[in-house]
Amino acid sequence: MKKIFFKINSRMLSLAVLLTFLSNISIAQNQSLSLQKAIEQAKTNNRDLRIDSLNISRSRQQTEITKGFLLPNVSLTGQFQRYFQRPVFFGLNSAPSSEGIAYSRFGGQEITGAQVTLMQSLYNSGAKYEIQRRKLLEKQSRLSYQEREVNVVAQVKQNYLQLLVLRERLRLQNESILRNKKALADSRSLLAQGRALRVDTLRAYTLVRNLEPDVLRLTYALQISQQQLSILIGSDAETQYILSDSLQFNPADSIPTENGTLRTSILRRPDFQTLSLNKEINDKQIDLYKSARLPVVSFVSQYQLVTQTNNFRFDKAGWPPVFYAGIQVAVPLFSGMQNVNKIALGKIERQQSDMIYQNAQEQLKTEVKQVVAGLYEASQRIKTQQNVSETAELSYSITKYRYEKGVASRLELMDAEFALTTAKSNYLEAVFDYLSAKIEIDRTMGRVDEEL
Repeated sequence: MKKIFFKINSRMLSLAVLLTFLSNISIAQNQSLSLQKAIEQAKTNNRDLRIDSLNISRSRQQTEITKGFLLPNVSLTGQFQRYFQRPVFFGLNSAPSSEGIAYSRFGGQEITGAQVTLMQSLYNSGAKYEIQRRKLLEKQSRLSYQEREVNVVAQVKQNYLQLLVLRERLRLQNESILRNKKALADSRSLLAQGRALRVDTLRAYTLVRNLEPDVLRLTYALQISQQQLSILIGSDAETQYILSDSLQFNPADSIPTENGTLRTSILRRPDFQTLSLNKEINDKQIDLYKSARLPVVSFVSQYQLVTQTNNFRFDKAGWPPVFYAGIQVAVPLFSGMQNVNKIALGKIERQQSDMIYQNAQEQLKTEVKQVVAGLYEASQRIKTQQNVSETAELSYSITKYRYEKGVASRLELMDAEFALTTAKSNYLEAVFDYLSAKIEIDRTMGRVDEEL
């Protein structure tokens, strides 16, 4: 009896542990997600942003490497040489007119030495311009990160909006199927009573079956969009999110003007700041090429210990020190016209940067005009579709009442239901287009607002 009781308790305990584990998995896989939280997670965990963040660190490190050109360079070198025949010296005790030059061998068989050398740049204009150029490149990498952040936030907002719209479309489709299934059941009942035609039942059945594939299509689209959102915010693709925000349209929203949007875009967009920065980088590159014509002045100093001995008797050898300090000047005289050609190349690249910036401005004007026009058109369409949706809902209610009283036909009710579903879908599409246009305007102006 005790064994049976023990087995029952063990099974209950195992079942409790299993239920707890499954509940934890369910909580982990189904998470509530607001738009603000999704954007915050994307800023922290998005893989593209993390890559660009590493590019900033790499640019900063390259700047530090370049600064080393202006810092002192200290090196310690040592050498050991074993001569099997001692070094030769010519010209000892030889007559000036003698054809043969006498020589002799001096020195030890082993030569050992060590030197400590210090070099400090005193004047190097090329290093100065290279450091300035590297700082500009570092700033450019930060702007590239900001541009990526703007695009990622826009993608998260667009994906979040798409999920809300798909969820709403799926709800409307299910409501339409329920209404049509009820109509099919009524039609079958009336057909059994001999009060309706068979063609009405067949039409209702066909309509229901035609609506069911759309539910499957929307379900798959919802799953794919949710997986894309998981990738954007850098989370597990298997995690299922419950969206806490809702699809809202604020009629009080103002539509920005083209001129104001254009000015803000030029000032705030990171890619335009990058294009403007490219011109400064080209100028520093030209200065760097020109500096190759200038001399380089360095301070050089060395402390040296050297000795010679035979049979490795270093304990008997002397270690005389040698110390010197001086100035070294390197003046470039001719480099095969490389500097002239590099300067000409830098000027061409500078002209290209100017043309690219001007071309981007012209393209931005068209882009701004398009997004502002799209926002205005969608706002006007929302007002129209909202009125049409309310009218279609009233028409369906009236037609349904007349059908229940036997005044309206089954075909009229089906047409009213189709008009109602179409009107609601069109209104939903207009809201989606309006909010998408708002997201596009934020992206165009380089904003990262955490709201739709």
